[in-house]
Amino acid sequence: MILPSQTQGLVEVIIATLSAVVLCVVLHYEALSRLTGVLKRIRMPARPRILLLIFAILLTHVVEIWIFGGAYFYLVSTDGHGSLLANHPIELFDAIYYSAVCFTTLGLGDLVPVGAVRFMTGTEALTGFVLIAWSASFTFVEMERFWKQ
Repeated sequence: MILPSQTQGLVEVIIATLSAVVLCVVLHYEALSRLTGVLKRIRMPARPRILLLIFAILLTHVVEIWIFGGAYFYLVSTDGHGSLLANHPIELFDAIYYSAVCFTTLGLGDLVPVGAVRFMTGTEALTGFVLIAWSASFTFVEMERFWKQ
């Protein structure tokens, strides 16, 4: 049974999670959309174009990981949202690391979510999986276009 005091923390975790998801999906869409325009306009050999594509996508994923990591850090640093269990106090880079583990669905288990923050963990894994698949599809389409030129 969820107590009234726990309800507020849960609602805040849900809002933080949905905000991170929306921000990441919009960022991903905008990054791929702009990358499409850049790749169509620039004239360079296929190899550098593909490297530009891959590095831009990697950078986008890193920013998305930081978005979730920042949300984790905020949530576990404030009362009522749960925590990340570790052998040491959680700092910003621990939250970023945990976010990367979740986003990539690696799931190492050296940091363990407890309480309402678990909702964000599962949602980030799904979001990361979808965004990584979207990036893979985009990369395939762009590389196919380069090979046809």
